[in-house]
Amino acid sequence: MRLEGQVAIVTGGASGIGAATCRRLAAEGARVAVCDINLDGAREVCGEIDGRAVEMDVTSHHSVTTAVATVAEALGPASILINNAGTDRFGFFKDTSEDLWSQIVDINLMGVLRATHAVLPGMIEMGGGRIVNVASEAGRVGSSGSAAYSAAKGGVIAFTKTIAREGARYGVLCNAVAPGPIDTPLLNRATAELGQLGDKIIQTMVGSTVLRRPGAPEEVAATIAFLASGDASYVTGQTLAVSGGLAMI
Repeated sequence: MRLEGQVAIVTGGASGIGAATCRRLAAEGARVAVCDINLDGAREVCGEIDGRAVEMDVTSHHSVTTAVATVAEALGPASILINNAGTDRFGFFKDTSEDLWSQIVDINLMGVLRATHAVLPGMIEMGGGRIVNVASEAGRVGSSGSAAYSAAKGGVIAFTKTIAREGARYGVLCNAVAPGPIDTPLLNRATAELGQLGDKIIQTMVGSTVLRRPGAPEEVAATIAFLASGDASYVTGQTLAVSGGLAMI
């Protein structure tokens, strides 16, 4: 029960890594706000963990601030923020459009900025907190078919370091995880969008890991729970790979 008494906000908590993280944080004692644009999905996860489902669209400043205020009223101010909401549309850069780049960057990078901006003042007022950003190995090594996504996740890693520097004096620790190929709806979408080429991309990613298998959302969630806990009290500004040894940086 490392997180007993803590209030956690998980963005994109209705599925994949987000849902697994909600379950893990709740199992360790946290009161969890499952925040997602998919409110029905968030409610389903809450039914498993006795959490609080809150509608949040990370592309909207108003939606984010309203959701954070709702969580504070219902559960108390958030001492843990997991910036997990993300998306991708697979396609080679030459075939993509500026509208797509804007959508990918807005959700994956700007959404992290918005949620952090909304939660950070409360953490400072409380005298501390934990922020864990879900980045990606794509943000460190690049990923074929995901140029805008890779760029956005690289931005998340840089942002993590900056918030770690700015938040340290207030007791706010900020870290990131960098998943590799994880068995989630997002990864499996490659096949639906690119057909056999998508299958090949996934096989290449998995083959680039030294463990030669995709990861499970629960394996990422376990790492997130560690970074959110007191066990990581001397860890900040780091990006911890959860990628089966895909990139040993």
